[in-house]
Amino acid sequence: MAIYITDECINCGACEPECPNNAIYDGGIEWAYADGTGVSGVFNLVDGQQVDADEMNAPVEDDFYFIVPDKCTECQGFHEEPQCAAVCPVDCCIPMAEQLQTMEEEFEQSGEEELKQKIQTMKSDKNLIESEERLLKKKEILHV
Repeated sequence: MAIYITDECINCGACEPECPNNAIYDGGIEWAYADGTGVSGVFNLVDGQQVDADEMNAPVEDDFYFIVPDKCTECQGFHEEPQCAAVCPVDCCIPMAEQLQTMEEEFEQSGEEELKQKIQTMKSDKNLIESEERLLKKKEILHV
């Protein structure tokens, strides 16, 4: 699982230094898996995708802080709770699963069948939050 920063973020920056995995970035900043970690060279992500740890990646979000899902462990092994959520003054750091549930509720109320199908597809794909590409698709739905 991963934590997601909603568009309610006020860009205070409190979360970034608290992340033990260096998974949080300011909006518009390119990132790499190697940033602040001991990872180097080519390695496999949980979903089997091979990536170069030093390769720079496009920002996940341009306007506010974002969390790279593949780097986020929800602080498991470090803390009892996600530290970004613990320090966030506006409670905009939420579990990805909770965000998907909220999206589903909103779209069910809207009655738009196409959006409902996209959510069903997202829910059935157990690797959704393990891939940046899939995160961007979800982000696209959020901004509809």
